[in-house]
Amino acid sequence: MSCVVAVEPVLPANVYAQEAVTDVVGPLVAPDPARTALLRRLHASAGVEHRHLVLPLEEYADLHSLGATNAVFIREGARLAERACRRALSTAGLRPEDVDHVFATSVTGVAAPSLDVLLAERLGLRSDVRRTPSFGLGCAGGAGGLARVHDHLLGRPRDVSLLVSVELCSLTLQHGDDSPANMVASGLFGDGAAAAVVVGAMHPLALAPPGGTPGRRAGRRRTATVVDTRSRLYPGTTDALGWEVRDTGFAIVLSAGLPGLLRAHLLADVKGLLAEHDLTPVEVPTWVVHAGGPRVIDAVRDALGLAEDAVRESRASLACAGNLSSASVLDVLARTLASADAPSGSPAVLMAFGPGVSCELVLLNLEGR
Repeated sequence: MSCVVAVEPVLPANVYAQEAVTDVVGPLVAPDPARTALLRRLHASAGVEHRHLVLPLEEYADLHSLGATNAVFIREGARLAERACRRALSTAGLRPEDVDHVFATSVTGVAAPSLDVLLAERLGLRSDVRRTPSFGLGCAGGAGGLARVHDHLLGRPRDVSLLVSVELCSLTLQHGDDSPANMVASGLFGDGAAAAVVVGAMHPLALAPPGGTPGRRAGRRRTATVVDTRSRLYPGTTDALGWEVRDTGFAIVLSAGLPGLLRAHLLADVKGLLAEHDLTPVEVPTWVVHAGGPRVIDAVRDALGLAEDAVRESRASLACAGNLSSASVLDVLARTLASADAPSGSPAVLMAFGPGVSCELVLLNLEGR
């Protein structure tokens, strides 16, 4: 097993009410007044109250090319990811040189050298740090990244892994594209980053009891042990979710059928994971659900027969910052670990969904408090 000892989301300083974003973005995406009216309705129903943007709102009118947006991604994404990593390491009581492995995920920009290399230089990581850069997991990247970090730590149980997600979704805005998918995306996604420190089962932070070693576990939020993971690809869905790469940047591919897909398949996948540990869904009190949008959260709730209260943290994350893509489920996890309601010593299931269509599940055991 491995242990999540710190999760720290960070958001850009530029924060706007959803209505303010709609006022500026609406004419850029849908110049036709009739289409702008539809866009306003879609934005109003997105379940989003505020969004944090990596650039001041007025600067998006001048971004028209993949080159321009990707340059912003590299510059600002590295800064935001650095903030998240420093906070997570501080919360864990660790130093950058303690990190043995970095898993970096994003789907809103590309870099070579990759983001993990830029972070190694900015943070002062060791020159022999192992690196796993990832592009393409999409919104599933936070859950999938946690699962792959867990896999790494099973083989290196004394190691420290740093999982970092950075998503600058606002940079994918497509001017003049009034397709339903682009209008929905322009009202749903926000910018943010998150970092998690995960240690192997033989690391001192995993072995110390809650409230133990001074300066390390004492006074920290609760931890979560990763018990098991499961990945699922749904055949015949490769055209349902992802990007169309254009000269103008990443254009969203977003099928309206995604919630139905989750309603049809998610319960069986969750039951399969839990059955291996003699658990059933009714025995799981805590659900860490990717804040993919109101319809996605509804679909998870309905598929698993959950009470509305079980997805409260997901709704709160969506309202506060929008869908943060791969960082979203890590934001929900941080909220869950900070909550007094999640019972200690109990199982939790973390989940997120991405291109493929893919489903990533992580079975956790909450500890501490």
